[in-house]
Amino acid sequence: MNLHKKIGASGAIGLGLGLAVLASATLPATASDSDGFARDSVAANSAAFGIQNNVLARGLTESPVAYGQLPLANPHGGVSHYGFNTANGGPLTQDPHEAFKTEPDKNVYLVFGGVHYLYQGHEGGPQGYVTRVNLDEKDPAKRVTLIADARSDGAAVPNFDGITWDPFTKQLLLTAESAAPKGGVFAVGLDAKGDPLDGKLIPLPALGSGGYEGVQNDSAGNVWLVEDIGGAKASGGKVPNSYIYRFTPTTPTDLSGGKLEALQVSTKAGTPVTAKQLSANPSDPFITDLHTYGASFSTRWVTVTPGADNGATAAAAAAGATPFKRPENGVFRPGTKFGEFYFTETGDTDKTSTLPGAFGAVFRLSQSSPSAKTGTLSPAFLGDLTHTGLDNIQFQTPDKLLVVEDAGDTLHTQRDALDSGYLIDVSRKGSKAPVATRWLAEGRDASATYDHFTSPGYNDGDNEITGIHVSNGDPSTSGILGAQAPKAFTDGWRTFWTQQHGDNITWELHQSAQHD
Repeated sequence: MNLHKKIGASGAIGLGLGLAVLASATLPATASDSDGFARDSVAANSAAFGIQNNVLARGLTESPVAYGQLPLANPHGGVSHYGFNTANGGPLTQDPHEAFKTEPDKNVYLVFGGVHYLYQGHEGGPQGYVTRVNLDEKDPAKRVTLIADARSDGAAVPNFDGITWDPFTKQLLLTAESAAPKGGVFAVGLDAKGDPLDGKLIPLPALGSGGYEGVQNDSAGNVWLVEDIGGAKASGGKVPNSYIYRFTPTTPTDLSGGKLEALQVSTKAGTPVTAKQLSANPSDPFITDLHTYGASFSTRWVTVTPGADNGATAAAAAAGATPFKRPENGVFRPGTKFGEFYFTETGDTDKTSTLPGAFGAVFRLSQSSPSAKTGTLSPAFLGDLTHTGLDNIQFQTPDKLLVVEDAGDTLHTQRDALDSGYLIDVSRKGSKAPVATRWLAEGRDASATYDHFTSPGYNDGDNEITGIHVSNGDPSTSGILGAQAPKAFTDGWRTFWTQQHGDNITWELHQSAQHD
């Protein structure tokens, strides 16, 4: 079966209720439009009611490249499907004892020997694992391969969230978003054909243990980590509790040793802002200043020395680093020689929060080089009730940044609106808010709707937008995200995103003029 054509460019896989097909609505395109993300933006989020279709901006269409019920070509025990772990013996969808949703998360697109692959870690179910989608394979039974589901040291495999390709070590780097000692970074080596060397997940203790989510390389071989651990509840919201890290390996081709640092931000008066300070006062004026357009703060990197449990979070606090309100993912801006790093801050994901910074932001860290000791931090975009839960992030052009939401079921209900994806122009810096153009209003498929109202307790509810990824698949150091100016939909550049939870569909985006 030709999966690409059989499922269709505008169809979703409604696997939940009677195998219904849910169409993705797309506004009609005009041939003169050149940027599918910016054509006649979607007017509003989808309402948090029943089953909803995805709605794309005019000029965009999408086709599924993988979905939850696709069987793995090489299953191992309960690791049996792209989006399900059947270790509990439950059926795949819509049953009080349904199988565990595995939630394929962030995407990495790579081309090896002319074959086009999409790699993902899985963050749900009883354990994590790594899959590879062969985008050229037309037989669904052969399309998805299990890459790794066991650790090299024989210990339990954690769930995985972030993923990137490290061309220096020729490894996929995956992050486990858990507090120490379970969280951290793991590696899977690939050969020149894109196949796993031995199928083992190798722990990288030198990078510390923490609730890492975002992971990204720079041109110097450093590994940047963005941590997402929710802080303690305070009056009116949550305390900032997560950090931005940079790991400098002793040798770029070997991540077994090196220096771990965390970002420290200083007030306008030059005083470092610490965890102790923000914990004592979650309404500290600094947080308001930080979330003000036009503001700029000095930064420096402080050395982190994890303790007995290799915990990076506590060590970052002890080193005087500055915590944020759940930063999640980061990426380098093309054309800056890895001198500008943008990262999202999710915020409290609660309409009732009254603390400053409650709705998150996108921050810009500017440095003279990726290895520089100091820099400046400023807000590039500030969240509000309509634009919040900011999560995955990716440059679509050197000036246009794609940012997607993960607001969560509670906030969906509070604002009666599901998640959206936005395009933000970051070229204009100053005291005015940039325009956020909505290119995607995510819907809610039948399986996610079932989970929302009848969850067995171990599967998530509403769909979430994750894995936004723009790449030409270059596995060399020249292909590190940020090294080249993206050319979405042309010259081999491809764009993917994952509609996590529910049917767990991973989509490829297309310009409709090219794909009708």
